[in-house]
Amino acid sequence: MDGDDEGVTGPMGDEPMFSNGGGDGQQQRGSKAVMGGEQMDVEAYGSLYTGRTKVIRLLFIADRCGNEGMQLEALRLAYDEIKKGEDSQLYREVASKIAGRLGPQYDLDQAWADGIDRRAEQRKDKLENELNGYKTNLIKESIRMGYNDLGDFYYAHGQLGDAFKNYVRTRDYCTTSKHIIHMCLNVILVSIELGQFMHVSNYVSKAEQTPDMLDAVTVAKLRCAAGLAYLEAKKYKLAARKFLETGPELGNNYTEVIAPQDVATYGGLCALSSFDRSELKSKVIDNINFRNFLELVPEVRELIHDFYASHYASCLEYLENLKPNLLLDIHLHDHVETLYTQIRHKAIIQYTHPFISVDLHTMASAFKTGVAGLEKELEALITDNQIQARIDSHNKILYARHADQRNTTFQRVLQTGVEFERDVRAMLLRANLIKHEYNQRAATRKI
Repeated sequence: MDGDDEGVTGPMGDEPMFSNGGGDGQQQRGSKAVMGGEQMDVEAYGSLYTGRTKVIRLLFIADRCGNEGMQLEALRLAYDEIKKGEDSQLYREVASKIAGRLGPQYDLDQAWADGIDRRAEQRKDKLENELNGYKTNLIKESIRMGYNDLGDFYYAHGQLGDAFKNYVRTRDYCTTSKHIIHMCLNVILVSIELGQFMHVSNYVSKAEQTPDMLDAVTVAKLRCAAGLAYLEAKKYKLAARKFLETGPELGNNYTEVIAPQDVATYGGLCALSSFDRSELKSKVIDNINFRNFLELVPEVRELIHDFYASHYASCLEYLENLKPNLLLDIHLHDHVETLYTQIRHKAIIQYTHPFISVDLHTMASAFKTGVAGLEKELEALITDNQIQARIDSHNKILYARHADQRNTTFQRVLQTGVEFERDVRAMLLRANLIKHEYNQRAATRKI
């Protein structure tokens, strides 16, 4: 099993992001309040997703938004979604968070929760007995289906650790490529919720090694999963490539994990932070497939075009307006500050590149910031060797240190001439030695 049964802790070996039993599927990252910008339409956002990820995203918003109206709306939607399923533990937690603030219809329905628990015990016993019977009969396909049914059961009840283990155990009983793909997608789904992105990467690779069964939709799902894994690892350029390679076939076929709007947002921001100007043009702006995703999020589309067109004030304004909502995204919130800093630094570098000197007052106006703050940013970039320049702090002017291309070319030509002369002399010497049959042989020692 390659030890896959054991890896159900949080990313990088930290505490679990989700509990492995008892149905606690709520993500345990920080609950710092986020406010500012236009308030998110929580209902419209929630409608983009299905299943457990819809509930987890809504609870994440409720924990972090710092706005009681948004919080109650998110909890109401989460409550309604949970009652469509069988996770009684998560249901109890949401009812507890609501704490009677939404009226009696959103109070804890103890009879419903107890009924779910009672039926769950009966269902679990039945599935385990069936699996034991399959093992006795040694029918591989039946055993695979038995483990898969148990995995589905545990997943539905929020016991993600047990679901992970049972999905992984089906691997030894897969007899066709279709079975392997199905197993990989199940493991990837649970691993994403557990925050186990190393497993996500591993099982994406396993699935891609069975190309004869990979249809366009499956390929799109795997690229999204790989993109999320790279994003979590802060490998933004690799993440951007995966999201940019995602085909339009994805549509709404993977809403249990990611929405098409997320592909545009994640891919666009990662590309802006890591691609150079030519890559941004060829792989993002001119990418017909990715353009379909960008049309779903006009703000991201416009800020990319503004960045490429050097309209930095407008680009940064779009970013600032998007920021409050991005901080409420379950996958992106940890990366917003880093991505924004990298995008801003790239914009500053791109702005200064064509000029011999730049007035910091003019530049500060273009970036809608103060001169003192801009000067500190430039100092950091110069120290980091990302900008070749020096700052006249008294007159507030940035002077570029452009290399003397004429002198550099002249020196390179001289060096090439010296090397050519040396090589010619060596060839002439060798030719003369051969011509005069001069061979140096070691003297034979007499015994």
